Amino acid sequence: MARTKPTPHVERPGPAEFSDPVMRDELRRAAVWIGLALVAAGVIVLAQPLLLIIGGLVFATLLDGGARAVARVLPIGRGWRLAIVILLGFGFIGWVFWYAGTTIAAQAEDLRAVVEAQFTRLIGWAASMGIVPEGGAGSVGTQLLGSVGRLTSAVGSALGAVASGLMIIVIGIFVATEPRLYDRGVAWMLPLRHRHKFYVIADHVGFTLRRLLFGRIVGMLFEGLFTWAMLWLGGVPMAALLGLLTGLLAFIPNIGAIISGVLMVAVGFSAGTDQGLWAIFVYFFVQNVDGYLVVPFIARKSVNLAPALVLAAQLLFGALFGILGLLLADPIVASIKVTLEQLSKYRELGQAGEGEAVAET
Repeated sequence: MARTKPTPHVERPGPAEFSDPVMRDELRRAAVWIGLALVAAGVIVLAQPLLLIIGGLVFATLLDGGARAVARVLPIGRGWRLAIVILLGFGFIGWVFWYAGTTIAAQAEDLRAVVEAQFTRLIGWAASMGIVPEGGAGSVGTQLLGSVGRLTSAVGSALGAVASGLMIIVIGIFVATEPRLYDRGVAWMLPLRHRHKFYVIADHVGFTLRRLLFGRIVGMLFEGLFTWAMLWLGGVPMAALLGLLTGLLAFIPNIGAIISGVLMVAVGFSAGTDQGLWAIFVYFFVQNVDGYLVVPFIARKSVNLAPALVLAAQLLFGALFGILGLLLADPIVASIKVTLEQLSKYRELGQAGEGEAVAET
């Protein structure tokens, strides 16, 4: 009787084997969604450090723009030009604190008293008209102060604000000193076929931010000096302080102008009806000239951001990330817009190339 040969054991794929193409595709899709969820969670958890890094990059772009501007006047090395820009910038800040510190400090106390008195009068008028309940000034003031507290919660205390500012300055100086070193470091983590696109997009983003920040600085100077001159001519008290605050708050588009306008009108009406009406005229005149003539003329070829989009981004970033998010909303939105436009151009070029290849076959 012949013995039958045993059938060899055939290994079959188990649950850890992903040889099935459908299984691989599903696993790839799941990995993408899980990765996006982890990235979103990381952004939420690490929002403050990420904003500090973004602030450092924006500051580096500002320094780089200054160094490029100095190159048109002084044909010297980039390191020397960058040193001149840093010394001039910090020298100007030191001059403001040293020369105008005492007068501004004295006027700031008067400004606080005037704003409080005007706020009390406004609440009293609103209570007489039935808009707010009697004795509601305290509750309204508490709500406003609570909103301001939530807005600045990301910065924390004054010590935290100083530390955040120093971190932004240090990161910005390091990046501005050797920008190509950091560009190559980021590009190294990308596949070779995408590195050229990254360099091109980074150059476009840097160019756009330089124009955006340059227009912002010109607008700050114009608003500050022009506001001071016109308020001084109209006899409005504390014209120098209001001009300085208007110029500094102009760095925050839209919202900064509203804050400076409220302060300006409150101080104007504290001196009389004529000064208050003049302050209103100055506010609208300066804002319109700056918004429709100065900034568009300087940054005409910069990124074209819709005002509603910028304001919505400022409100969203301010509510989520505090005052730092409010300050960086404009550059972040501009960078995202330029990046998406460049990626769209590359996609259109790729599709056009594929269409030509198909037509040739």
